[in-house]
Amino acid sequence: MDSIQKYFAEGLGTMFLVLLACGSAVLAGPAIGVLGIGLCFGLVLLCLCYAIGNISGCHVNPAVSFAMFISGRMSVKDFVWYVIAQLIGATVGAWFLWLLVEFSSDVFPYSFGGITYLINGTYGEAMPADLAVVDGAMKEGLTKVQYAANVLQPGATAWMALVSEIVLTFLFVFVVLGSTDSKKGYGKFAGIAIGLALGLVNIVGIPVDNCSVNPARSFGPAIFNPNALSWCNFWVMVVGPCVGAMLAAYAWRICNFKPESAELDGNIFDE
Repeated sequence: MDSIQKYFAEGLGTMFLVLLACGSAVLAGPAIGVLGIGLCFGLVLLCLCYAIGNISGCHVNPAVSFAMFISGRMSVKDFVWYVIAQLIGATVGAWFLWLLVEFSSDVFPYSFGGITYLINGTYGEAMPADLAVVDGAMKEGLTKVQYAANVLQPGATAWMALVSEIVLTFLFVFVVLGSTDSKKGYGKFAGIAIGLALGLVNIVGIPVDNCSVNPARSFGPAIFNPNALSWCNFWVMVVGPCVGAMLAAYAWRICNFKPESAELDGNIFDE
């Protein structure tokens, strides 16, 4: 498979993951809730698995690519370019979300979801959107963090979020590695398991930090926030998924009695 095609597919897939999955929180969050948003993440990835799985492997996540690299399923060159493509795709997807917000009516304000309000810029503190606005005006001292950016939710701490990201990414990546293994995986059914796994971890992780398990998914929305507060805990969204992915790769190596049988390209589907 031509490298340019793989990189383009990764960028395009990550763009749609951010646009549609994060978009479900931004445009419909109050209506569908955490369960609905989690399911949207899973359904988007499931669809992408069958759309670009045979082209790039449908990583659409630097943590997944990192695990594939550690497992010997992809080269250094592909790993670097996959991550670059994923970050670009996530940025474009977040840009589309920004456009949707900017094009909303000023006369009849759209009730966007996926918005967290930080209190006086205090590190890590937040409050629900329904407590932030009084008589159509935002309370003094509050700052919006929009586009489903990853920030700590009320009561959550950075260490709580870090543990959550490590554990949830471990589960998600472990499912990816197991279901796509060339000898022990489930071939054409892998996309179903992977989509369900992403939906599951998002349902659990959204109440903590809006759930990342994907540094690219965190990177795009953070860029288009009108302030730098969404970057306060960005390190958690990078360190947590990378550590979780690394642990999952080694755990799968322990479970897999013949790790040398792993394919180099890391595709989700057997061709």
